[in-house]
Amino acid sequence: MTTVRYTKEHEWVRMEGDIATVGITDHAQEALGDVVFVELPEAGREVEEGEACAVVESVKAASDVYSPLAGTIVEPNQAIVDDPAMVNREATSGAWFFKLKLANASDFDGLMDEAGYNAFLETL
Repeated sequence: MTTVRYTKEHEWVRMEGDIATVGITDHAQEALGDVVFVELPEAGREVEEGEACAVVESVKAASDVYSPLAGTIVEPNQAIVDDPAMVNREATSGAWFFKLKLANASDFDGLMDEAGYNAFLETL
């Protein structure tokens, strides 16, 4: 069973073995509007928890995407660089931003579950 967790910066994180797949939530892509550009980190880059490591731009705004956990980027998603609108169509599935080998896999458990994220959204 795959578990998904969330951050207050509106990223989702799905663990598959010791690799975390990171993307932005439906809430984030809806707030951005039509996505027109994505810049991703290179494979091999080490990132700290909370570090800005990707950029997503829409017709309305540009936003940083933060690494939800510390680790090493193992794969950026070239498909969303080639087709940024994919972020709007498939935010929680095929339009992931990068895969991350976590420095400490247990840190994943500190992120919000779906119920916690939904409760957080109600406070906004």
